[in-house]
Amino acid sequence: MPKSDTMGDDRGNRFQVLCYEQVERLHRVMETSVPIHGRGNFPTLEIKLKDLIQVVQTKLRDGGIQLRDIRLNGGAASYILADDATESYNDLDLIFGTKLGGQADLQRIKDLVMESLLDFLPRGVSKERMTGGSLNEAYVHKMVKIYTESDRWSLISLSNARGRNVELKFADTMRRQFEFSVDSFQILLDSLLTFYDVSRAPIAEHFYPTVVAESVFGSFDVALSHLNRKLIATRNPEEIRGGGLLKYCNLLVRDYKPTRDCDVRLLERYMCSRFFIDFSDVSDQRTKLSNYLADHFIDDDEEELRYRYLQTLYAVVEESTVCLMGHERRLTLELIRTLSERVLRERERRAYDKAYSLGRFEAPGAAVSYPSFDPTTANANLIIDQVYYGPFTYPTAYPGAEPQHYYTVYTYEYNSSGNLLTSSASSPALSPAFSSSSSSSSSSCPYCDSCSSSDDGSVDVKTAVVSVAQAR
Repeated sequence: MPKSDTMGDDRGNRFQVLCYEQVERLHRVMETSVPIHGRGNFPTLEIKLKDLIQVVQTKLRDGGIQLRDIRLNGGAASYILADDATESYNDLDLIFGTKLGGQADLQRIKDLVMESLLDFLPRGVSKERMTGGSLNEAYVHKMVKIYTESDRWSLISLSNARGRNVELKFADTMRRQFEFSVDSFQILLDSLLTFYDVSRAPIAEHFYPTVVAESVFGSFDVALSHLNRKLIATRNPEEIRGGGLLKYCNLLVRDYKPTRDCDVRLLERYMCSRFFIDFSDVSDQRTKLSNYLADHFIDDDEEELRYRYLQTLYAVVEESTVCLMGHERRLTLELIRTLSERVLRERERRAYDKAYSLGRFEAPGAAVSYPSFDPTTANANLIIDQVYYGPFTYPTAYPGAEPQHYYTVYTYEYNSSGNLLTSSASSPALSPAFSSSSSSSSSSCPYCDSCSSSDDGSVDVKTAVVSVAQAR
């Protein structure tokens, strides 16, 4: 069909058969070992996704839970179907279609999943004293149970220290199964699981099972076009918990664009309104936003992206929030601004640690030389590691925000040969560009007036308040 950058008609075919390249990519995901990290003294479980699904499937059937189908959902499904083969998904989302007779079935499912984890404990680990409660405390990242007339499902998320959690969802009915068209794909795994059970031959180009994928957004072709062309489309965002606001801003910073027929301002207002209905208290907003950042911006090299995300969220909330009182809106904006500053401070700390490490350990076993700096007298025994000029004022990130300076006190201790003995850092309130923590003496530093030495001149201590300019 011709490509379109509009939302498209949802009456098209919702299903599509995967080609060999997509099946082979799915097979690699199923065969990849995922570590489930335990808290405390509990060991890490190395689990293949295929093995976990098969064990849970067997436990559920033996426990009397009716299964309709098993599906792979979310970012992993999008990765398998997209033209771009870059592995960029976080969580591994599985949906077990079940028939729930009551809330007691949700508790039964939880117990069966905990029993399944016992099968993956390393050899030599005693299982006799392991209980469902202890396994839950050790390996479960979060757990959700919903049982209403329109929504009957539960979620068990198994913890991964790098953020790639394995999320097991057991669903009878779900009123809303997607946020945007690009995350609406579900791959039915039953035929692949049967292939694993009955076939001794490996998957090959001319020998592989028929696997079907579905877009619960509507037309599969339209949704796939949105995925490949990085377009944002959704329907009725007021039906999504949180309005899809956090996901929407995440897509924006990853270079996704709304479709041409999308009323962006109206869409953002609906999303903001639903978000503040679900998270009306600023403490709930802080918890939700902090957890989202931890789950979706995992790597250290994503700090810049994390900061851009918070800037984007700030702009959307500032421009499109119409349902809050003025002071409530200011509290939310202040929360986002505070988190942005925290990201900047963490990035600065990492940059300093990296620069210091490179300077200190650039040549293993070699002594580090520090250039002497003495513009006034040849007798001044001062060795400078770095010189900062400041304070500087950077453009503010938010309209109306006042520029500020951040000051960090670095203390360096040298011996008479110029080798660094110790270093430390602290962050006082706004201080002069240079100040002294000790009284000056006859051997004090002529530049910062804060260096002193012992009688034998073996140690020089220099304390300087350095202005580290941070963009807000």
